[in-house]
Amino acid sequence: MSWTIGVDVGGTFTDFHARDGVSGREVVFKRPSTPADPGEAILSGLAEMAEAHDVPLAEAARIAHGTTVATNALIQRKGASIAAVATKGFRDLLEIGRQVRPHMYDLNLDKPEPLAGEAMRFEVAERLDWRGEAVLPLTDAEAARAAREIVDSGADAVAVCFLFAYRNPAHEQQLADAIKAIAPNLRVSLSSDVQPEFREYERFQTTAINAYLQPLMAGYVERLAAGLNDAVKGAALGVNQSSGGLMSAKRTASFPVRTALSGPAAGAVGAAHIALRAGRPNVVTLDMGGTSADVALIEDGRTEIAFQRDVAGFPIRLAMVDIDTVGAGGGSIAWFDRDGLLKVGPISAGAVPGPACYGQGGTEPTVTDANLVLGRLSPTGLLDGAMPLDPVVAETSLKPVAEKVGVSLQEAALGVLAIAVANMTRSVRRMSVERGRDPREFVLMAFGGAGALHAREVAAELGMGEVLVPPSPGIVCAEGLLVSDQKEDFVASLRLPLHADQMSVAADTVTSLAARAAEWFDAENLPDATRTMELALDLRYVGQNFELIVPVASAPSLSGADMPDIKALANAFFAAHDRAYGFHDPGAAIEIVNFRMTARGRLYDAEDMPEPGKAQPMPEPTGHRPVWFDGKASMETPIYRRETLAPGMTFTGPAIIDQLDATTPVHPGDTVDVRPDGSMLIALKGA
Repeated sequence: MSWTIGVDVGGTFTDFHARDGVSGREVVFKRPSTPADPGEAILSGLAEMAEAHDVPLAEAARIAHGTTVATNALIQRKGASIAAVATKGFRDLLEIGRQVRPHMYDLNLDKPEPLAGEAMRFEVAERLDWRGEAVLPLTDAEAARAAREIVDSGADAVAVCFLFAYRNPAHEQQLADAIKAIAPNLRVSLSSDVQPEFREYERFQTTAINAYLQPLMAGYVERLAAGLNDAVKGAALGVNQSSGGLMSAKRTASFPVRTALSGPAAGAVGAAHIALRAGRPNVVTLDMGGTSADVALIEDGRTEIAFQRDVAGFPIRLAMVDIDTVGAGGGSIAWFDRDGLLKVGPISAGAVPGPACYGQGGTEPTVTDANLVLGRLSPTGLLDGAMPLDPVVAETSLKPVAEKVGVSLQEAALGVLAIAVANMTRSVRRMSVERGRDPREFVLMAFGGAGALHAREVAAELGMGEVLVPPSPGIVCAEGLLVSDQKEDFVASLRLPLHADQMSVAADTVTSLAARAAEWFDAENLPDATRTMELALDLRYVGQNFELIVPVASAPSLSGADMPDIKALANAFFAAHDRAYGFHDPGAAIEIVNFRMTARGRLYDAEDMPEPGKAQPMPEPTGHRPVWFDGKASMETPIYRRETLAPGMTFTGPAIIDQLDATTPVHPGDTVDVRPDGSMLIALKGA
């Protein structure tokens, strides 16, 4: 049982990365996704990969899965009918929300409907104070009355969020017991389980989303697990969380909201792993797929974590890899707005019908069509020719754009790419410049099926000197699943002044969180040698409305005794405040808001770092074709297969590098160094 298989389901392709932990043999594989039932592509792809590459599925110990099921359900509003239950007087909290307009000047924009309509929102007579002590106890009679009303509503799932339940879950648990007594199969999400953290609206919304996704995700995971049990007997199924770690199928069914950014998070984890092996630990990632591009910042080989994100317009308060997403992908459609200006995305041709050149009925010009017209993509097609592309259809789709703008076909294609690049450049700026980081001090890592096609232009716009292209750019998300840890996050909300008088309370809170983490380790049967606990505090100045996450300690096991002293905590907060805001006030009072404990169980045994390759001559190109790198003229460009490029090789563009899962154009004058791990490090001309 030595094989581990990572499976990432995207909108266009389902990617596989399999590795034998004994021999070190690795296999990558892609096949088209099946949007109607993502599990179908997984099961079919496993069988196809096993046959094509002689992968012994019977020897697979673990399947790690990145999924878009939850994300798509939120985007398309195809979740369950839910009942939302609140403390009496707060039934409309989900609809009231925050007094923030995401589009300030759009007077015609309707506010999205809450996940639970007015008829599906219920109140319960109970009340806790900020300490978690009962002001109005929940009686058995009131719990039974509310439970009957909720069950009679016909809801598929229930979200319960009482005031201050993060300090004391007793009332929520009492109502859940009353509901289960009447309807034992009805799924109930409690805010004290989903995210026991202060800020009422975000906690309620996160709990409601969890309930909204539960029936769908539970059914999906159960069907997938059953199918895998037939195809890969004995293999454990782990599903990737938005925070970049795996959880069991059982916990996925209980907490599906944690998978809202499952796939992109796996990409960031894979990118961090590759960055360290390539000797470039500080990177900004550009993960460009068929519909969107995801950007993340990695420092010292570690991904940034955020605890507040909007997904499909819904605020979610959970640990997530900090990713910015922009509607720029290979399928992004070029179109003219009412003002006559050319736009690219966020409208996408998707997997079906796909770009016009796919020959599946699409007629509108896309980024992929533009790349084909410029010669950057091979007319023989994607997936080593298994997915042919039609240059004539691509040219036909772009002709109306060229005619309307009054330029040549190639200039129109370059314009489409320039707009897509501008969209992605803004995203990189948001994740770097607006976070106090200089992008010129980072390397741009390009992956996803289309990332390498456009990374050079994005890097040039930002003054970045190097682009790193992984060995298998289109499979990085699946590779990230292979190297992910088993992971669980614990949180305790407790406002405490950073003062010596309160440090014993803080230490007790840390000890309590560590005990919960230890219980989780035991429940997951994780060996002691694989365990790590990481403690972080949410700190802010008294009077501030938002806090900064400050890492505090990391060790195989932690307790309250591992809390740093007040001076060390204050200095760590000052450094974080300087990085975020450019200043700090050493005389102002500081307070703790949340205690966060992350438990990690290492599943992946890291390989030895590869030895540097010896300089060696380049292989012969497989052919030449004209490629447009600018609007002046095409250049006769050599074409190389990626698998023929060995560590130690260096060369200067122009060149096109073709491989199964991606295409990398090397612009004239840029220099490529093939790193020991097989990554290509591209140094931009003149950088």
